[in-house]
Amino acid sequence: MTSRHLLLRSRHLHVLAASAAILAALGVAHADAAVAKPHHTRTASLAASAPTFTSFAAPSSFTDSDNAGEPSIGDDWKTGTTMYQSSLSTYSVKWDDSTTPATPHWSDVSASASNGCPQGSTISLDPILFTDHATGRTFESQLTGVDSFTCYTDDDGASWHPSTGGGIPSGVDHQTIGGGPFSTNGLGGLPLGYPNAVYYCSQDIATAFCAVSRDGGTTFGAGVPTYSLLDCDGLHGHVKVAPDGTAYLPNKSCGSNQAVVTSTDNGTSWTVDPVPGTTPSDSDPSVGVGSGGTLYFGYVDGSGTPGVAVSHDQGKTWTDRQSVGTAFGIKNAVFPTVVAGDDDRAAFAYLGTPTGGNYQDEANFKGEWHLYVDTTYDGGKTWTTTDATPGDPVQVGSICTGGTTCGNDRNLLDFIDVTTDSHGRVLVGFADGCISACVTDPQHNGRDAYATIARQSGGLPLLSAYDPAP
Repeated sequence: MTSRHLLLRSRHLHVLAASAAILAALGVAHADAAVAKPHHTRTASLAASAPTFTSFAAPSSFTDSDNAGEPSIGDDWKTGTTMYQSSLSTYSVKWDDSTTPATPHWSDVSASASNGCPQGSTISLDPILFTDHATGRTFESQLTGVDSFTCYTDDDGASWHPSTGGGIPSGVDHQTIGGGPFSTNGLGGLPLGYPNAVYYCSQDIATAFCAVSRDGGTTFGAGVPTYSLLDCDGLHGHVKVAPDGTAYLPNKSCGSNQAVVTSTDNGTSWTVDPVPGTTPSDSDPSVGVGSGGTLYFGYVDGSGTPGVAVSHDQGKTWTDRQSVGTAFGIKNAVFPTVVAGDDDRAAFAYLGTPTGGNYQDEANFKGEWHLYVDTTYDGGKTWTTTDATPGDPVQVGSICTGGTTCGNDRNLLDFIDVTTDSHGRVLVGFADGCISACVTDPQHNGRDAYATIARQSGGLPLLSAYDPAP
C-alpha cells in the first residue's frame, strides 16, 4: 500500500470515527457507525436523518403532573395543539417553534361540569385519550368498570361535549378509543354527519368487545365480540384505523403468537391475524399504519426484547420481522407504541434497558431504563435507534407489568403513547419515573410518574414533505 493510500485510509477512518462520535452524542446508534468500513455516504446521511428529541415536563402546579402513569397523547393537525391525558387530567400544549428548543405553552383543560362534561374528571379505573388529527376532535375517556365516562372536544379542551361512553355490552377493563375513515366494505356513517368512524373497544376477560359510533362519538352501536379466550388473551392494545377504513386491535397473546385482530367492514366482524415468529409477552403490542396502508407491528417478545414486523396486506402476511435496539444492547423492554406517517416511514417507541434478567424483581433488578425510539425511512427494512433521554433515566430499578399484584414499582402502570404532528414530528407521551435526586444518584431509585413529552427536535420527520433542506 502506498503512502497516499495509507493517508486516504487514515482520513476515511477519522471521518467514520467522527461520525460515530456525533451519533453517540445524539444518542443514536446504528451498526454502520461502529465499524470502520467505507460507507461514508450512508454514515453521513444517517447522522443527518436520525431523529433527536427534547423532553418537556408539565408544570408542577398541574393536578396529576406527578401522577401520570399510562398516558395518552394526540395532536390536532388543524391547530397544531398536542393533547396529553393521564389519570383524571387532560392537558393541551401549544408549541412556539421560533425558539430553540421549542417553547411549550401548557394548559390544564381537564373535562368537568364547568366546561360541558359533568361526568369528566370524577372517577376512573383507566384513562384513555384519542385525537383524530384529520378532524381535530379529541376524546377523553375514564373507565367506570361497565363502560366509560367519555366526552369529546372540537376546540382542544376549551369546551367538552358528553358521550354515551361506549357500546352495550362493554368490557370491564383496558378500554381504547380510535378512529378514522369508514371502510367501503360495510355500513358507513350518517349522511352529512361526522365523516369518520369512532371505535370503542374494551376487554371482558373471556372476550373483548368493539363498538362503532357513526355520529362522531356521541353514541355507540352494540358491542361486537372480537375474539374469545379460545383465540386470544383478553387484554389488547390500542385500536388504530387505516386510511382505507381497516381497523386493527393488537393483542399480546393469541395462541403461540402475538396478533392483530382485524375488521375490514366497520366493526361488523373481526379476524385474528397472528404475527409468525413472535411469542406472547407481558406488554401490549402496538400498530401504526402508513398513508398507503402499510402496517407496522411493534412488540416486546416473550424474551423481553423489542421487535417489529411489517404487513402490506392488512395483516394476512408479514415481512421484515426483526429485533431492534440491538445497537444499544437492549435486553429488556416494556410499553411498545408505534406511529406511521408516509407509507415507508414509521417510529417505534418503548422503554428499554441493556440490563438482562428478571426486570420485575423489585429487590434485585438494578437496570437503568431510557426512552428509545426506532425509526424507519425505508418501509421497515432497516431501523435506526435513538436514545431519546440519554442523560436522564426514565426509571432506575424494576418495572412491574403484573397489574394489581405489583409492589411499589408499578408507578408507570401499563403503557406509553406516541403520535405525530402535521409536520411529521414524532411526539412520545410518557411518565418519567426518575426525577430530581434519582437522575444523579444511582442509589436513589425513585418511583415518580411525571407527565412528560419527548418531542422530535431534529432529523427527518415521518412526512417527507417536511424534510429539512439539504
